Amino acid sequence: MPVLRNADHPASQATDSLYTRYAVAVLAAWAAEGATYPFDLTKTRLQIQSEVAATKEGFKLENHGMIRTAVGIARQEGVFKLWSGLMPMFQRHIIYSGSRLIFYEKFRNALKDENGKTSLGTASLGGLAAGSLAQLIASPTDLVKVQMQAEGRRVLQGKPPRFTSCTQTYKLLYKESGILGFWRGAIPNVQRAALVNMGDLAAYDYTKQLLIREFGMADNAAVHACAAFAAGFVAAVLGTPADVMKTRLMNQPVGPDGRGVLYRGMIDCLQQSVKNEGILALYKGFLPLWMRLGPWALINWIAFENIMLALGGKTF
Repeated sequence: MPVLRNADHPASQATDSLYTRYAVAVLAAWAAEGATYPFDLTKTRLQIQSEVAATKEGFKLENHGMIRTAVGIARQEGVFKLWSGLMPMFQRHIIYSGSRLIFYEKFRNALKDENGKTSLGTASLGGLAAGSLAQLIASPTDLVKVQMQAEGRRVLQGKPPRFTSCTQTYKLLYKESGILGFWRGAIPNVQRAALVNMGDLAAYDYTKQLLIREFGMADNAAVHACAAFAAGFVAAVLGTPADVMKTRLMNQPVGPDGRGVLYRGMIDCLQQSVKNEGILALYKGFLPLWMRLGPWALINWIAFENIMLALGGKTF
């Protein structure tokens, strides 16, 4: 399939159904995830480094940069460990990526003005709502992913391994905290998704329409790439603080009652992080997050747009 296509000249005709758009959104997300996942794992490890509260559980303080962290994972744990937790991430996208796109398009169609245009405010509101709803549903898979990503560091610090597979992780978490325990860290997770989707969905949509409407550019891969770059940067800036809180809440050990032992909740996690490590602790992992979200958005949106065009459907 050619990389460049024009929306005015689709390759074939097919029904542009909700199910088709959902499935294509999932496939595009899988492609982007497989290519950029090591940045996500590195970002997670950076976010739990120098976590002063974790010393209560015997964790060693570290202060490594992105490259040193990634190289250390590859050397000490094996190159393939850079993709640890990829399976629950794929499972997440089956729920999350399809849902957020359909939710957003429904919001956008309901709130567009009489000229068929969507304002920046409307796009932002739609991104917030779509990201929140999709992430609330998919939060358990994110918890499993974070636990699997952090497990290698825990083992290197002398702790016994808790699981070796995705299925074992689900079983352990259920045993520790029950069904509701799968939504540990769900509040900052939903907040992060809301902010990230304000960047990804809203910034992509608004930038794309702006380039087409104001600059007369064709709806092709050049426009998709420019819009995806803007989306990735805005998503990283808005989403990193909530992402740090989400990672720390999800990664913390739990007591016999199934509750986290390091933080009482999101506010306590925020207060301890800033008090112990400074305000910049909220942007730990920003560089790998941006380096991931930028290419992720590029691959995801170009894949989605091209697959839809190849099927004869509408672009985003």
